[in-house]
Amino acid sequence: MKVLGFGDNIIDWFVDRSIVYPGGNSVNFAVFARQLGVEASYLGVFGSDAGGAFLRQSISSEGVDLSHSAVRAGKSGVSTLTVIDGERTFGGWNGGGVTVSKPLQLDDELLAYVADFDLVHSSVYSRSEPELPKLRKTRTLVSFDLSSEDEFRSADYLDRVVPFADLVLFSCSDLSPAQTRSLLTDGVARGAGLALGTRGTKGAIAYDGRCFVEGVAQPLEDPSLIVDTMGCGDAFLTAFAVTLLRTGWSRRKPPSADAISAALRGGAGFAASQCLVEGAFGHGTDDSLVPATM
Repeated sequence: MKVLGFGDNIIDWFVDRSIVYPGGNSVNFAVFARQLGVEASYLGVFGSDAGGAFLRQSISSEGVDLSHSAVRAGKSGVSTLTVIDGERTFGGWNGGGVTVSKPLQLDDELLAYVADFDLVHSSVYSRSEPELPKLRKTRTLVSFDLSSEDEFRSADYLDRVVPFADLVLFSCSDLSPAQTRSLLTDGVARGAGLALGTRGTKGAIAYDGRCFVEGVAQPLEDPSLIVDTMGCGDAFLTAFAVTLLRTGWSRRKPPSADAISAALRGGAGFAASQCLVEGAFGHGTDDSLVPATM
């Protein structure tokens, strides 16, 4: 089994700690998949600054292959955060740097490389939307994180993404169960094979066009051990997808309700363990590299 994170990488700057960590939805997916015992690679653009070097070293040290990624002249992306009562709060970002302004395009060589993976994961922060129709022509499954912002839930945006995805993730902690089911129903109606809505401590709901499958969150025995919730949603999605892949999920073999239920349990357990980790996957260092990057 081989999976690929395709798109965003970023430096997460915790200003209250004066520490930076490596991150990015697509990066986190690749790193978490590797932690789950899956061969994983990352494909994207790194900045040529000290931040880019920091990101490359951190990701490589986790056993994720970067051989087809690019380094382009320019700054790395930086997001600013603080942690309040264990919950991360975003303060803004610098636009994503060259990762967003100069994203990779899948030419024939890169498309052949990507087509060798069982699943490719990307996100709204990756500027990968134009590449999704190309991926759809391969056997490779595609998962896509649609986050929680309203701009990524417009009919226009969804129609650019959802018909080309086998699994879409919506962050729904601000929605009621009924609102979550409605959103998942719309995602599948627009063409997604499977839609997943994560709701934080309220659990998660998945919909495959036939039935809703609900899962509960897995609480920690000692909540005082929580470091922060950075990367919990990415951890859930990664474990959910990896669990499905291990059951033989493919475009020709949609997962059963039992398989989806098991995947929800796997996602909940891995997401809970993520609360014990600083940043998305550690590698924190002092924030001296931030001024040049911002």
